Amino acid sequence: MSLHDQIAQVIRNYHSKGWSPATSTNYSFKDEKNQIWVSRSGIDKSEFKSEDFIKINSKGEAIEEYVNLKPSAETLIHCLIYEMFPETKVILHSHGINPVLISTIEKTEVTFEGFEIQKGFEGQRTHLSQIRIPIMDNSQEMPFFEKELIYRQSQLTNHCFIIRKHGTYAWGKSLFEAKRHLETLDYLCECKFKMIK
Repeated sequence: MSLHDQIAQVIRNYHSKGWSPATSTNYSFKDEKNQIWVSRSGIDKSEFKSEDFIKINSKGEAIEEYVNLKPSAETLIHCLIYEMFPETKVILHSHGINPVLISTIEKTEVTFEGFEIQKGFEGQRTHLSQIRIPIMDNSQEMPFFEKELIYRQSQLTNHCFIIRKHGTYAWGKSLFEAKRHLETLDYLCECKFKMIK
């Protein structure tokens, strides 16, 4: 199965979990030639197909035969992550409710300590560590995220972040790794939110 097909299947699965309501969320990957592909805007994620990815350049613009199609409004965030973390091959964006709710309570970051699943983040070797996941304010202006991501790059050691009242971004060197980071964050946020309640 091609990477196009694998990620399309993941997108449909995440929709069934309630992580991409309506036509929300966006996803991207780099192919074997380092060409970036991003999900087309306005697609029902329950029916997302491999053909719903479009080619973009490093500025987030649709190219070649896709030039008349619209990429996600947040495509620049994907481009920035690829630029800042060149080893990245897959980026997943979720609107899972638990990180969104946590972002209404915490300010600039959410911390976790003592949870076994913390080891789902690449580089984490023990549940005893305290890990910090950045929370960024939401904005319709993509230049805001360019400044914020660059400013907070040193805090992005767990390959993910939360946008307040919006959702999460997670990435990895493979689809497996990106999924692991996204699902680890969502699980931890669910635990934290239930503990707060």
